[in-house]
Amino acid sequence: MKQVATRIPFWDNARFGTIVLVVIGHAIQRQTSDSNNALTLYLFIYAFHMPAFAIISGFFSKADPPGTRQMRKVITDILLPYLIMQFIWSAVQWVVEGDPGLNLTEPHWTLWFLLALAIFRVALPYLAMLRWPMLWAVVASVAVGYAHNVDSTFSLSRTIGILPFFLLGWYLRRWRTVEWWRALGTLAVWAIRAVALAVFGGWLAVILTNIEFFRSIHLQGWFFYDEGYERLGDDAWTAGLIRLGLICLAVVLSTAFYALVPRRETIVTVFGQATMYVYLLHSFVLYPIRQSGILRDDHSSAVWLLTMVFASTAISIALSSPLVRRVFRPLIEPKPWWLFATRDPVTGSVTTIPRTRATASRVDPTGSRRR
Repeated sequence: MKQVATRIPFWDNARFGTIVLVVIGHAIQRQTSDSNNALTLYLFIYAFHMPAFAIISGFFSKADPPGTRQMRKVITDILLPYLIMQFIWSAVQWVVEGDPGLNLTEPHWTLWFLLALAIFRVALPYLAMLRWPMLWAVVASVAVGYAHNVDSTFSLSRTIGILPFFLLGWYLRRWRTVEWWRALGTLAVWAIRAVALAVFGGWLAVILTNIEFFRSIHLQGWFFYDEGYERLGDDAWTAGLIRLGLICLAVVLSTAFYALVPRRETIVTVFGQATMYVYLLHSFVLYPIRQSGILRDDHSSAVWLLTMVFASTAISIALSSPLVRRVFRPLIEPKPWWLFATRDPVTGSVTTIPRTRATASRVDPTGSRRR
């Protein structure tokens, strides 16, 4: 009898927490130009939310040489959703903004992470063969900022920039860190969580104290990992040290975040099973709000900021619902069984893979086990 994998509530809670932070960050972005409160929250979130998301994806990735099934999953779970959503976004921008351009090499909005995941999955077996793979990942992340010819094409600059976090997730699984955390006693857990709260409090204090300076240097641009140092306003050779420091900051803050994630099943655990739906669909909900300009000037007040935070949480919950998953499954989880073929080793003849085999995938790109 085939053993069914046991769900770990901790990861579903962590997935939902990170995806809510993603939605909040995108929802309040327009308010940051007119509100220090919004910029404070934005910097607080962006310092670690995508690194934390990449860590999850790395944790559920394998460095073994990919078999046929794993290679098909890169196509069906990552590349096909990317192409589908890229075409849809191009159509939306053509209708709304009159932009008729379709460029498959320049990901729209949130779609960059799908390309990053595809590159990570392909590169991980090769990285794992090297000595000190984390060292090479960090060197690549820092070095890419000096390269003038590496940009957002195929999201390559951003992918290399956040590679250390994806690799860190892979390391955490090898080190059995989560098993250790789940087995830790209650007293020790709450002591660690107290330290985590202090870490977050310290980062918040740093932002509040230096908010005008951070605005002047456009610090949020550094957290995107998608532009060279010269375009970020720092052409000195020491710019790489800034990125190295931000990588360290993201690791510390991500650790604090995971320390605060509930280990047991909670009311939001079930929502963490649909993070890809939230990630790929929330931008369509926020797009008309952002484009309307309603979040500028007076609508950047603290009241409106809190409104967008609560709205983002509600959007995340709504897009995790069974109804949304049922309606949008063909777009988010396409199963093109007709696309793949298998070759007979004797005759060399090619036949279509049976539908039952092609639809056997039960895990999404972030490692969430589908129902």
